[in-house]
Amino acid sequence: MKGILRIDYEEELNEEQKKVVFADEGPILVIAGAGSGKTRTITYRVARLIEEGVDPSSLLLATFTNKAAREMLHRVECLLGISLEGMWGGTFHHIGNLILRREAKKIGYDNNYTILDREDQKDLLESTIEEMGIDRRSRRFPKGDVIANIISMSRNTFISVEDILEKFYPQFLSWASQLSSLFALYQDRKRQLSLVDYDDLLYYTWSLLQEDENTRRKYGSAFHHILVDEYQDTNLLQAEIMDLLAQEHRNLLVVGDDAQSIYSFRGANFVNIMRFPERYPDCQIFKLETNYRSRAPILELANQIISFNRRQFPKVLHPMKKGGEKPVVVPLRDVMEQAEFVASQILELHDEGHDLQEIAVLYRAHYHSMEIQMELTRRGIPFEIRSGLRFFEQAHIKDVVAYLKVVANPRDEMAWKRVLKLYPGIGRALAEKVWGALSSSPDPLTTLEREEVFSLLPVNARVSLASLRDLLFHLEDLDSSPSTLIQEVLAGGYRDYLVAHYPNYEEREEDLEELANFALRYKSLETFLSELALLGEIEAENVVRGGIEDEKIVLSTIHQAKGLEWDCVFVVWLCEGGFPSPRSLGREENIEEERRLFYVACTRAREHLFLCYPILGERGRSRSMVRKPSRFLQELDPRSYTKWRGGRKG
Repeated sequence: MKGILRIDYEEELNEEQKKVVFADEGPILVIAGAGSGKTRTITYRVARLIEEGVDPSSLLLATFTNKAAREMLHRVECLLGISLEGMWGGTFHHIGNLILRREAKKIGYDNNYTILDREDQKDLLESTIEEMGIDRRSRRFPKGDVIANIISMSRNTFISVEDILEKFYPQFLSWASQLSSLFALYQDRKRQLSLVDYDDLLYYTWSLLQEDENTRRKYGSAFHHILVDEYQDTNLLQAEIMDLLAQEHRNLLVVGDDAQSIYSFRGANFVNIMRFPERYPDCQIFKLETNYRSRAPILELANQIISFNRRQFPKVLHPMKKGGEKPVVVPLRDVMEQAEFVASQILELHDEGHDLQEIAVLYRAHYHSMEIQMELTRRGIPFEIRSGLRFFEQAHIKDVVAYLKVVANPRDEMAWKRVLKLYPGIGRALAEKVWGALSSSPDPLTTLEREEVFSLLPVNARVSLASLRDLLFHLEDLDSSPSTLIQEVLAGGYRDYLVAHYPNYEEREEDLEELANFALRYKSLETFLSELALLGEIEAENVVRGGIEDEKIVLSTIHQAKGLEWDCVFVVWLCEGGFPSPRSLGREENIEEERRLFYVACTRAREHLFLCYPILGERGRSRSMVRKPSRFLQELDPRSYTKWRGGRKG
């Protein structure tokens, strides 16, 4: 087959792509701009290597989803008319598993080990906590999900547990010695039970390649060419595994876009792509800068956005699609008017011929979608949430609302049971017992003062019930606005509950702070709860005539939207305090990642881009604060966009 090229590469590729596909051997860094055809480039690179005689079994393709690898390999099979069954392709974890299945004895395992999923990992951690006899009654100890997250961060970044706690979980520093012992026991239990978790698949692969030269040479020799997709998203472990495997032949091609490195919170290391030329001084660097997705004015704005980042590989996206309308910047009075504008504009775009599934609303944080979800629901505009559950269906929202329901209606059985189960030592069975005692009373709240209710519970659960009783009495005495009550629930122990139970507790707390702001619009608790209940009952039916069945617009965080594209994109909450995230302030590297996030949002749009922000924000009852436009908007040349006043053209 060598020397006979059946594919017409001249016809199928542009000049930038061809340079990558036909590049000589050796380390290669490809900076692939948004919408520049990086998948096509990798696919044709693999096809060209095989056409010129490289054995498919000596190729390794590392991706971030097995689906992406399957699609690329399938395209190569279609191009060449051959099977690539012997080629290794998939996620880093998949590749690690393939190696470890063959070499398990070297790490002290049998090759029939079982891989723990996240739920099983959490359960094993919980049983390990019980085995250690850790007393959770006096103060909150982190739950399995949170501990799993701490372990993962430590394993993937080579940072000690103590340093992870100090940097990300200072509230658990007093538990540092117990957590360190727990991690050690957890590792022992996995080994005894022949179990590994996802992080083990990477960590053991890395340590095996690092410490066993024969194993490293065995696999390094086997893979003549290694290709890595989305390299900007790799963590330290993943990058080092690829470096170790590439030591023999040094044919390591990595494709990524530093301007789309937005996952540091997952452990992705921006340094990997930026320092690739330092690790491989002889590497060839190519840039894919021809964009096939967006109209010229959208790309002009995107190029401006990213130009303000100092740490980057400079590039300029060039449009294949000429013409088009300038992006629109839309200042709006407040978040309610922002929601009304988005909903109205969606209907206009649909009338102009855009399918609903070709419209997306993107935001920095999930709570930014709350008012938009409500407005779309009221208007019967169907939508799909890509960033998680609908706002009011989330567990932490329902938890806090349950407290308010108990205060408003002490005979609400479901609210009582939900709240009771939030407390240490009170599970489903004890919650039923307590409710049984309360429900027989004409005044359940007052009944909480009686000794006979407490006598139903073991000692540790009595402490919990006393805490709940004190908080509920406090809430009842306040007779305050629903906003104040929400804040008091947070201060009365629910904030601690979030910290102990959820790895993303900060985001959930932000949701609840925004719920409190939203509740400022309601004078009475009963009106607020009624509004929430009615919203839950309204069906988001497709009222747009002629629409496709099940056609829905997309609501998504920008992180979830990476890699996707739509005709029309709204980016909301582009104000200081909203975007960039307040948590990013103070460190330039964090601000640069936020700017990359804004760049990713804008480059999702093909035809129309709307950049919206509320001018006024809530700050206590009857008080408002003026929000400045996001610094990212203030940086832009006003000639690169059109500004609509009050949500109107002109």
